[in-house]
Amino acid sequence: MSLSYHELSHYHRTHPVIRLLRADNAPLILAFVDYAFVRNNDRTVRETDLISKLDDLLYGLRESGGGDIYPRASGDYLDEWARNENGWLRKFYPPGSDEPHFDLTPATEKALTWIDSLSNRSFIGTESRLLTIFDLLRQMVSGAQSDPEIRIAELERKKEAIDREISGIRNGSLNVMDDTALRERFMQFATMARELLSDFRAVEQNFRELDSRVREQIATWEGSKGSLLDRIFGDRDLITDSDQGRSFRAFWDFLMSVESQNEFTQLLDQIFAMDAVAGMSYESRLRRVHFDWLEAGESTQRTVASLSQQLRRYLDNQVYLENKRIMRIMESILQGALAVRDAPPRGTFMEIDNSSPDIALPMERLLYSPPPQVSVDSLITLSSVEAIDTSALFSQLYVDLPRLRANIVHELRKKGQLTLGTIIDRHPLVMGLSELVAYMQLVSSMTNTIFDETQHERVSWKDAQGVMRSAEICRILLSSGSLEG
Repeated sequence: MSLSYHELSHYHRTHPVIRLLRADNAPLILAFVDYAFVRNNDRTVRETDLISKLDDLLYGLRESGGGDIYPRASGDYLDEWARNENGWLRKFYPPGSDEPHFDLTPATEKALTWIDSLSNRSFIGTESRLLTIFDLLRQMVSGAQSDPEIRIAELERKKEAIDREISGIRNGSLNVMDDTALRERFMQFATMARELLSDFRAVEQNFRELDSRVREQIATWEGSKGSLLDRIFGDRDLITDSDQGRSFRAFWDFLMSVESQNEFTQLLDQIFAMDAVAGMSYESRLRRVHFDWLEAGESTQRTVASLSQQLRRYLDNQVYLENKRIMRIMESILQGALAVRDAPPRGTFMEIDNSSPDIALPMERLLYSPPPQVSVDSLITLSSVEAIDTSALFSQLYVDLPRLRANIVHELRKKGQLTLGTIIDRHPLVMGLSELVAYMQLVSSMTNTIFDETQHERVSWKDAQGVMRSAEICRILLSSGSLEG
């Protein structure tokens, strides 16, 4: 991460961590939130309890530092620290409660962690962190490997190393970790345990920001409701199936396992019983840090469930408002129809695509039927060439459709409305029934063509042998408007 002057200037003005460290009463804020939230891993505290704790702290400070120090009321301080422009505490109303509650924000926890890192440490371990880095790299490379042979070869290598270690132990070569290595790894465990506990608030905050973005997307959505729901709930849920959500769910499933809890408790008991660790100073809650993880994880789970429930309720309200709007539209249509019932408008005043919806059920579709395989033998032997009748190649009929259309246009321009039979009388059929069928095809594609099935016309023509032929067709009325088709 590279930081420029402008980025640092922006952080200096807007970031809540820097604003907290620059505040005049920063020592009071940090000391109080550490006492009220961090020491006992209290996730949320009621306003009355928090005011009582702050009163006790302020009383002690005024007794030792003078009565004029921090003169304001405790509730005023809490409200100021929870304002949006500060963002050091989060003030909210839990579901089913009319009393406000407070919780730390991730920015305040970062400030506490940074302040804690300023203290001089007598021992800084590097070996354990290097080994952790190597182990993480090995897990990434091994976990991303898709070649079975390479995975098997890696497992065989580990198996050989384990076999050599077992053989060495049986032969009396037992390597025991010294006190320095034990203390180094214990300090790394304590640091990671505290960081993991503080990360839960950052996870909750990210879930809230994700929920806020989804609500903003719903509020500004201009497309169809189905597209919006597909985008939100289609392939994955935006709250629980984000990268952070999947990681947290995997952590929670592992932590909720009874075997994992029992193993973790046994490991802690064995570690705190070691002489190298017994002489070190550490926080007493490290002995039950996994139970603190459970409490923090349960709080995060409740937050995620609450956000999902609120989002679904929000969508239900949107559906209710949409249905209400549709009902108002239907009522306005009904009122308009009643208003013109006695004096309906003349002519075409409304058009609909169809009188009923077209419903295509999946089971009504025909199953696929493969077409029959036609075998064509294009090979003509020399012995059958003389028997081929080629006259059929020169007796094909061709109906000139542009000529027929020109006949219709010519007659309609002279007289605005005619029947097809009249046009054929003025332009007799030359190619017989084929030409009549072509006329029928043309007029059926034109607009404003009327087919009157109740009346009929007779059309006559001479065939190639000079014999009179006739056909009876329904009365087809064409007008000049048909030319637009």
